[in-house]
Amino acid sequence: MKLRVQLQCKNLHEYLRELSPDVLDRLYNHPATCLAVFRLELPSLAKNYVMRMLFLDQPLPQAAVALWVRKDSQRDHDECVSVLTGLRLWHSQQLQGGLQGYTLNPVFKDNLRTALLGGGTAWADEGSTLGPDRHARDIDSLDRYALERWEVILQFMVGSPCAVSQDLAQLLVQAGLMRSEAGEAPYITSAGFQFLLLDTASQLWYFTLQYLKTAQSRGMDLVEILSFLFQLSFSTLGRDYSVEGMSESLLTFLQHLREFGLVFQRKRKSRRYYPTRLAITLAAGVTSNSSSSSNLSSTQGAGDAGFIVVETNYRVYAYTNSELQIALVALFSEMLYRFPNVVVAQLTRESVQQAIANGITAQQIIHFLRTRAHSVMLTQTPVLPPTITDQIRLWELERDRLQFTEGVLYNQFLLIITSVVFPSVMVVTPEGHSEVKRFWKRQRSHT
Repeated sequence: MKLRVQLQCKNLHEYLRELSPDVLDRLYNHPATCLAVFRLELPSLAKNYVMRMLFLDQPLPQAAVALWVRKDSQRDHDECVSVLTGLRLWHSQQLQGGLQGYTLNPVFKDNLRTALLGGGTAWADEGSTLGPDRHARDIDSLDRYALERWEVILQFMVGSPCAVSQDLAQLLVQAGLMRSEAGEAPYITSAGFQFLLLDTASQLWYFTLQYLKTAQSRGMDLVEILSFLFQLSFSTLGRDYSVEGMSESLLTFLQHLREFGLVFQRKRKSRRYYPTRLAITLAAGVTSNSSSSSNLSSTQGAGDAGFIVVETNYRVYAYTNSELQIALVALFSEMLYRFPNVVVAQLTRESVQQAIANGITAQQIIHFLRTRAHSVMLTQTPVLPPTITDQIRLWELERDRLQFTEGVLYNQFLLIITSVVFPSVMVVTPEGHSEVKRFWKRQRSHT
């Protein structure tokens, strides 16, 4: 039986809280990072707390900070304390007289001051230092490039013949989005199918998280990579930037971003690059607020909602020219005909069960059909014919009639019942195994 994984997409706050104190303190050495965390991850009340303490050199008593809010807002105050403590933006320390107080993280405080008031060194040189670019890209071409590159990854996941690097294919497997077995091409998993149903902003952040988890094993500096991602969020769309001064680790990371569609670089050895909308809005798309995904509406190609019609005879009509959407439909149906603006497919027992064998659940198939239903389908209640949804679930149940659990097998022992000896076999749960062993030892000690 295939293991089905529920895709969990952490936001930036959850991810940063999991980092070690040493990594966080190194991360706050960069003004752009401090400004991004302050601007994107802190609740409004927590921003107020930080600004009140930003220019104070003495710690504040906790009781004094608690008086900044009304009693009916105590829950908001507790949330702010939790966020600021978890991100190590302030520290608790003992004051004279035994009172407890708060003081801002000195590294964060100094660099946030720099970011807000100016000063320090520029994080990147704009391309103007390299002279005019004869191959300059405008915003529309950058949006098209970003969409094309990102869709190549999605199309590879659904089995389309797309050229991706071995490094990227391995990352998809490590992320659990695809599975690779000896002698077989990688194929999509249940988590990968859930991934394809996410909006582009969530897809980008989840994929970036998986990349960050493997950064240190690639010999990269996690802090350097995170800082560069935050810095990209302050870039100007359509402006080129120089690679001068980048370390080898960052240059390698830049090539990966190029493959993901987050930056445009005409050649691998080019001295300039253009951040795309995907990179600039990445920091806004990693928050728990899903409204940020609207920033990517101009580059949304994988959404293509409202193009599927499902009939009670199990025919599926997909009114789309998107190769990605056609490949998604083909994951759980049998393709019959293809015309310029529409493809015709058939839901069959074999096609659905093959999808289920690959880790896609019946509920995911139904959710896909429902969320991409054509406007004609939306006029009826329910949107999908009950005969279709019920049959898809029944086809799944045919495979799930047996459930497997771990156990411990006992054999080669005799069972005596009313003086009759029977050779026996017994299976116990892993939890019961220890109890059986203790019972057996007690019995042996008595004999």
